[in-house]
Amino acid sequence: MNIIYYLDLIGTFIFAVSGALSAANKRFDIFGALFVGFITAVGGGTIRDLLLDMPVFWIYDLNYLIVIILAVIITFMFSMKILRLGHLLLLFDAVGIGVFTLIGIQKSVELDILPVICVLLGVTTAVMGGIFRDVFCNEIPLILQREIYATACLSGGIIYFTLEYWGVPMNLVYIITILTIIGIRLAAIWMKLSLPKINVGNR
Repeated sequence: MNIIYYLDLIGTFIFAVSGALSAANKRFDIFGALFVGFITAVGGGTIRDLLLDMPVFWIYDLNYLIVIILAVIITFMFSMKILRLGHLLLLFDAVGIGVFTLIGIQKSVELDILPVICVLLGVTTAVMGGIFRDVFCNEIPLILQREIYATACLSGGIIYFTLEYWGVPMNLVYIITILTIIGIRLAAIWMKLSLPKINVGNR
Protein backbone atom coordinates (compact mmCIF):
# COMPACT_ATOMS: atom_id res chain seq x y z
CA MET A 1 0.00 0.00 0.00
CA ASN A 2 1.25 3.49 -0.83
CA ILE A 3 0.25 7.09 -0.29
CA ILE A 4 -1.93 7.11 -3.43
CA TYR A 5 -4.01 4.25 -2.01
CA TYR A 6 -4.67 6.14 1.20
CA LEU A 7 -5.45 9.31 -0.74
CA ASP A 8 -7.89 7.22 -2.79
CA LEU A 9 -9.66 6.14 0.39
CA ILE A 10 -9.79 9.76 1.56
CA GLY A 11 -11.23 10.78 -1.81
CA THR A 12 -13.77 7.98 -1.52
CA PHE A 13 -14.80 9.28 1.91
CA ILE A 14 -15.14 12.85 0.62
CA PHE A 15 -17.26 11.83 -2.36
CA ALA A 16 -19.44 9.56 -0.22
CA VAL A 17 -20.11 12.50 2.12
CA SER A 18 -20.98 14.63 -0.91
CA GLY A 19 -23.45 12.02 -2.12
CA ALA A 20 -24.98 11.54 1.32
CA LEU A 21 -25.43 15.31 1.76
CA SER A 22 -27.21 15.53 -1.59
CA ALA A 23 -29.45 12.64 -0.57
CA ALA A 24 -30.18 14.29 2.79
CA ASN A 25 -31.16 17.52 1.03
CA LYS A 26 -33.67 15.48 -1.01
CA ARG A 27 -35.06 13.83 2.15
CA PHE A 28 -33.85 10.35 1.18
CA ASP A 29 -33.89 7.66 3.85
CA ILE A 30 -30.69 6.03 5.13
CA PHE A 31 -30.75 3.38 2.39
CA GLY A 32 -31.17 6.04 -0.28
CA ALA A 33 -28.33 8.06 1.22
CA LEU A 34 -26.11 4.97 1.33
CA PHE A 35 -26.87 4.20 -2.31
CA VAL A 36 -26.20 7.76 -3.48
CA GLY A 37 -23.06 7.97 -1.34
CA PHE A 38 -21.84 4.68 -2.78
CA ILE A 39 -22.48 5.56 -6.41
CA THR A 40 -20.89 8.98 -5.95
CA ALA A 41 -17.76 7.52 -4.37
CA VAL A 42 -17.09 4.59 -6.70
CA GLY A 43 -19.14 5.35 -9.82
CA GLY A 44 -16.30 6.92 -11.79
CA GLY A 45 -13.76 4.26 -10.87
CA THR A 46 -16.24 1.51 -11.70
CA ILE A 47 -16.89 2.89 -15.18
CA ARG A 48 -13.13 3.24 -15.70
CA ASP A 49 -12.39 -0.36 -14.70
CA LEU A 50 -15.21 -1.70 -16.88
CA LEU A 51 -13.91 0.26 -19.88
CA LEU A 52 -10.40 -1.06 -19.21
CA ASP A 53 -11.75 -4.62 -18.82
CA MET A 54 -10.21 -4.80 -15.34
CA PRO A 55 -11.60 -6.24 -12.09
CA VAL A 56 -13.69 -3.52 -10.44
CA PHE A 57 -11.50 -2.18 -7.64
CA TRP A 58 -13.98 -2.08 -4.74
CA ILE A 59 -15.16 -5.67 -5.25
CA TYR A 60 -11.81 -7.00 -4.00
CA ASP A 61 -11.13 -4.42 -1.31
CA LEU A 62 -13.69 -4.05 1.48
CA ASN A 63 -11.94 -0.94 2.79
CA TYR A 64 -13.82 1.10 0.19
CA LEU A 65 -17.22 -0.15 1.38
CA ILE A 66 -16.26 0.41 5.02
CA VAL A 67 -15.17 3.98 4.26
CA ILE A 68 -18.41 4.68 2.38
CA ILE A 69 -20.62 3.30 5.15
CA LEU A 70 -18.73 5.33 7.76
CA ALA A 71 -19.03 8.46 5.62
CA VAL A 72 -22.80 8.06 5.26
CA ILE A 73 -23.33 7.36 8.96
CA ILE A 74 -21.21 10.36 9.97
CA THR A 75 -23.06 12.54 7.47
CA PHE A 76 -26.45 11.53 8.86
CA MET A 77 -25.30 12.13 12.42
CA PHE A 78 -23.59 15.47 11.82
CA SER A 79 -25.07 16.79 8.56
CA MET A 80 -25.67 20.33 9.83
CA LYS A 81 -22.16 20.61 11.25
CA ILE A 82 -20.67 19.27 8.02
CA LEU A 83 -22.63 21.81 5.97
CA ARG A 84 -21.20 24.59 8.12
CA LEU A 85 -17.71 23.64 6.95
CA GLY A 86 -18.58 25.39 3.67
CA HIS A 87 -15.32 26.34 1.98
CA LEU A 88 -13.52 23.40 3.58
CA LEU A 89 -15.90 21.04 1.77
CA LEU A 90 -15.00 22.72 -1.52
CA LEU A 91 -11.32 22.17 -0.76
CA PHE A 92 -11.94 18.50 0.05
CA ASP A 93 -13.90 18.10 -3.17
CA ALA A 94 -11.04 19.65 -5.17
CA VAL A 95 -8.58 17.27 -3.51
CA GLY A 96 -10.90 14.36 -4.31
CA ILE A 97 -11.12 15.08 -8.03
CA GLY A 98 -7.36 15.65 -8.15
CA VAL A 99 -6.62 12.28 -6.59
CA PHE A 100 -9.24 10.43 -8.64
CA THR A 101 -7.96 11.95 -11.89
CA LEU A 102 -4.40 10.85 -11.08
CA ILE A 103 -5.52 7.32 -10.18
CA GLY A 104 -7.53 7.01 -13.40
CA ILE A 105 -4.53 8.11 -15.45
CA GLN A 106 -2.15 5.78 -13.61
CA LYS A 107 -4.34 2.71 -14.09
CA SER A 108 -4.63 3.48 -17.80
CA VAL A 109 -0.90 4.10 -18.22
CA GLU A 110 -0.17 0.68 -16.72
CA LEU A 111 -2.07 -0.86 -19.66
CA ASP A 112 0.00 1.09 -22.22
CA ILE A 113 -2.98 3.08 -23.49
CA LEU A 114 -2.62 6.23 -25.59
CA PRO A 115 -2.06 9.34 -23.44
CA VAL A 116 -5.19 11.12 -24.68
CA ILE A 117 -7.32 8.14 -23.66
CA CYS A 118 -5.54 7.97 -20.30
CA VAL A 119 -6.48 11.60 -19.66
CA LEU A 120 -10.10 10.97 -20.63
CA LEU A 121 -10.26 7.98 -18.31
CA GLY A 122 -8.75 10.11 -15.55
CA VAL A 123 -11.50 12.68 -16.07
CA THR A 124 -14.10 9.90 -16.14
CA THR A 125 -12.84 8.58 -12.81
CA ALA A 126 -13.14 12.02 -11.25
CA VAL A 127 -16.49 13.22 -12.59
CA MET A 128 -18.78 10.26 -13.30
CA GLY A 129 -19.62 9.71 -9.64
CA GLY A 130 -20.83 13.29 -9.38
CA ILE A 131 -22.92 12.87 -12.52
CA PHE A 132 -24.59 9.78 -11.06
CA ARG A 133 -25.20 11.67 -7.80
CA ASP A 134 -26.89 14.57 -9.53
CA VAL A 135 -28.99 12.35 -11.79
CA PHE A 136 -30.29 10.23 -8.90
CA CYS A 137 -31.01 13.42 -6.94
CA ASN A 138 -32.90 14.88 -9.92
CA GLU A 139 -30.43 17.71 -10.49
CA ILE A 140 -28.68 18.92 -13.65
CA PRO A 141 -25.16 17.43 -13.40
CA LEU A 142 -22.60 20.01 -12.32
CA ILE A 143 -20.29 19.04 -15.17
CA LEU A 144 -22.99 19.97 -17.72
CA GLN A 145 -23.37 23.46 -16.33
CA ARG A 146 -20.92 26.36 -16.48
CA GLU A 147 -18.72 25.22 -13.58
CA ILE A 148 -15.04 24.62 -14.37
CA TYR A 149 -14.88 21.06 -13.08
CA ALA A 150 -13.93 18.56 -15.77
CA THR A 151 -11.70 21.24 -17.32
CA ALA A 152 -9.56 21.22 -14.18
CA CYS A 153 -9.16 17.44 -14.42
CA LEU A 154 -8.36 17.66 -18.13
CA SER A 155 -5.72 20.30 -17.47
CA GLY A 156 -4.16 18.14 -14.77
CA GLY A 157 -3.98 15.23 -17.19
CA ILE A 158 -2.20 17.34 -19.78
CA ILE A 159 0.27 18.51 -17.14
CA TYR A 160 0.88 14.87 -16.13
CA PHE A 161 2.02 13.77 -19.58
CA THR A 162 3.89 17.00 -20.29
CA LEU A 163 5.99 16.59 -17.15
CA GLU A 164 6.51 12.90 -17.83
CA TYR A 165 7.75 13.73 -21.34
CA TRP A 166 10.22 16.20 -19.85
CA GLY A 167 11.59 13.48 -17.59
CA VAL A 168 10.38 14.93 -14.30
CA PRO A 169 10.55 12.36 -11.44
CA MET A 170 7.20 10.58 -11.22
CA ASN A 171 6.56 11.35 -7.55
CA LEU A 172 6.87 15.03 -8.41
CA VAL A 173 4.62 14.53 -11.44
CA TYR A 174 1.93 13.08 -9.16
CA ILE A 175 2.14 15.98 -6.73
CA ILE A 176 2.10 18.67 -9.43
CA THR A 177 -0.81 16.99 -11.24
CA ILE A 178 -2.97 16.92 -8.11
CA LEU A 179 -2.01 20.47 -7.12
CA THR A 180 -2.78 21.73 -10.63
CA ILE A 181 -6.29 20.30 -10.50
CA ILE A 182 -6.89 21.62 -6.99
CA GLY A 183 -5.54 25.04 -7.94
CA ILE A 184 -7.65 25.41 -11.08
CA ARG A 185 -10.81 24.20 -9.35
CA LEU A 186 -10.40 26.50 -6.35
CA ALA A 187 -9.38 29.46 -8.52
CA ALA A 188 -12.50 28.96 -10.64
CA ILE A 189 -14.67 28.98 -7.52
CA TRP A 190 -12.89 31.94 -5.91
CA MET A 191 -12.86 34.06 -9.08
CA LYS A 192 -16.26 32.82 -10.27
CA LEU A 193 -14.78 31.61 -13.54
CA SER A 194 -16.97 29.59 -15.87
CA LEU A 195 -17.07 28.24 -19.39
CA PRO A 196 -19.19 30.11 -21.97
CA LYS A 197 -22.81 29.05 -22.22
CA ILE A 198 -24.53 28.23 -25.50
CA ASN A 199 -27.42 30.62 -26.08
CA VAL A 200 -30.23 29.76 -28.48
CA GLY A 201 -32.19 32.77 -29.71
CA ASN A 202 -33.02 35.12 -26.85
CA ARG A 203 -32.88 32.45 -24.15
